[in-house]
Amino acid sequence: MFYILTYNSTMIEDHSIDSDNEINFQELFRIFLQSKWLIVSVTSFVSLFGVIYSLYLPNIYESKVVLAPVNASSSISGNLQRFSGLAGFAGINLPPRYDESNSSKAIKKISTLSFFENNILKNINLPELMAVQSWDSLNNVLIFDESTYEVSSDTWVREVSYPKQQIPSAQESFKVFKSKHLTLIEDDLTGFITLSIKHQSPFIAKQWATLIVDEINSFYREKDKLESQKAVSYLNEQIAMTGLSEIKQVLAQLMQEEIQKLTLIEANKFYVFDYIDTPAVMEQKVEPVRSLICILFALIGLIVSILIALIRHRIANNGSHEL
Repeated sequence: MFYILTYNSTMIEDHSIDSDNEINFQELFRIFLQSKWLIVSVTSFVSLFGVIYSLYLPNIYESKVVLAPVNASSSISGNLQRFSGLAGFAGINLPPRYDESNSSKAIKKISTLSFFENNILKNINLPELMAVQSWDSLNNVLIFDESTYEVSSDTWVREVSYPKQQIPSAQESFKVFKSKHLTLIEDDLTGFITLSIKHQSPFIAKQWATLIVDEINSFYREKDKLESQKAVSYLNEQIAMTGLSEIKQVLAQLMQEEIQKLTLIEANKFYVFDYIDTPAVMEQKVEPVRSLICILFALIGLIVSILIALIRHRIANNGSHEL
């Protein structure tokens, strides 16, 4: 009998605890109704702050290009491999072959500090990257942050601490360019590359997108041109060194192919990438989505006001119990 009473009392205690932990929706509704002006006030204030904040944010425009890799002509290393056995027999050391195409290397090259510093940074206006506040669409004029850069004196006035410098360095500028402006996506299925540039000015966005494509094409055109010129000189030396007519005939054929390649390099503007879709000055902004920002702030205000109402109710109840 003793054990049965103990069991029943335990059940009653557990049931009372569960009842206390259950959510009383009627009580919550009553609390919210009593605190309705608090909830409305806090939600309205936070929502108003969200509207002001969204209006303060500058419009961001995006210029997007779609690129297709250009099939490069056979390189000197690829051609020489066909005759590696014969040339080796003659004692001629041929350069190694690299299978990676210029297009695959160019995709990686665009996102490197060296390409930005040597090919992009020197062709853009640094304040347009590091000190723009907004863009005046009516007059097509950039508005700069005066606490960072003074337009009248062309002077950087920002306050920085080490390792930053008053005039932004290439490394700091590259970090901003890559994180805030440049987006590069490769489609593994088609091989097409989508390159986009975001900026407060749609004209600057288009200018930078075009600049990147031109510079990457120019970089590999000059690189391959220099390699082909060295290859022609190398083949001339080998022709002069060998006395075998068969080897001379092979090397002469290779030199003819390399000269043809030099001609194609000079004539081909789009050496690595060609346009599927060219960059444009966009009329519609892509950021910020002000309606979404306002909704998020309103939700935050509602949640905060509800929490405040519940905390006030809890404090009031605890105070009445103590009395």
